[in-house]
Amino acid sequence: MTALLDATLKHLRALVGFDTRNPPRAIGTGGIFDYLRANLPGFDCSLTDHGAGAVSLLAIRGKPKLLFNVHLDTVPDSPHWSASPFELRVDDTRAIGLGACDIKGAVAALLAVAQASAGDAAFLFTTDEEGADPRCIRAFLQGTPKFDAVIVGEPTKCEAVLAHRGISSVLIRFAGRAGHASGAQGASDNALHQAVHWSHRALGHVESLAHEHFDGLAGLRFNIGRIEGGIKPNVIAPSAELRFGMRPLPSMDVDDLLARLRSFAEVQPAEFAETFRGPALPAGDTAHAEARRLAARDVADALDIPIGNAVDFWTEAALFSQAGYTALVYGPGDIAQAHTADEWVALEQLDSAARTYRRLLEKTA
Repeated sequence: MTALLDATLKHLRALVGFDTRNPPRAIGTGGIFDYLRANLPGFDCSLTDHGAGAVSLLAIRGKPKLLFNVHLDTVPDSPHWSASPFELRVDDTRAIGLGACDIKGAVAALLAVAQASAGDAAFLFTTDEEGADPRCIRAFLQGTPKFDAVIVGEPTKCEAVLAHRGISSVLIRFAGRAGHASGAQGASDNALHQAVHWSHRALGHVESLAHEHFDGLAGLRFNIGRIEGGIKPNVIAPSAELRFGMRPLPSMDVDDLLARLRSFAEVQPAEFAETFRGPALPAGDTAHAEARRLAARDVADALDIPIGNAVDFWTEAALFSQAGYTALVYGPGDIAQAHTADEWVALEQLDSAARTYRRLLEKTA
């Protein structure tokens, strides 16, 4: 085991021990932030509480050209963990713990590198990525001087990801009229029937988009996650609620998609509201998105980071791209191990990421 990996695991053990689950996102300005500040020698640290458990720490040493952004919050644990999720377990090949893969492993590697090197560096740590309320990044983008590029930490198997899907979450409420189910029903009477008819049309439209593509990604990812409503089998459902999510390609116009999907309702819904939207990476229309992808590729090439495939999951790199930054995603671990019971990251991945971070800090100094 190298000294850099040993230091990374030491930090990861401490970081996993802090409860930063989101929800409930009961995260304050002490705890994990006290640990970060104590282990960032020579950094000018600015801590900001954005409310509702959203806290960010911007740490800068020297005059860096790159900004590294990594989130500290994790998803909740599940009953299927075989041991405490807050106690790091290390075997011959893996480090197991809540957030070890997504993405405290990257945080630990950055801390190890910051202590092993005196190079210029800028880190932005946040606590609100695992939820539909990205206060930290949006606040940062309002007034901080630009860096040449932003590297967002997520599990990408130590490859640069230049493109990923956007994300949109939507709530639809259908209104009907309660009555005895033995009677004839019109199109507007049963709210659950409205929801089912809408679903059929929406799924058909998703199938029609299967041929659309961008940088290796194809089609629209679409998921009806919840339908609820009604009273009982012999009562016409007076109300129903449907929630769906979609992951559009960077080349897709989300407003057009939503307008088309809304038009599939036989009866005007009582409510059709987008509850969260995250842009795709790269952000912008087709021409701007491709230009931004090429700029990110140039950065990855200049930094000698191997380039991987576009991915289906969403990251906050898209928010930086939307604001005009050249942004890419890079970090240790595989997304397949994120959000799972006994979440883990390979030691080889941690070692590779730490060595790359150290090289980048020295290269861009």
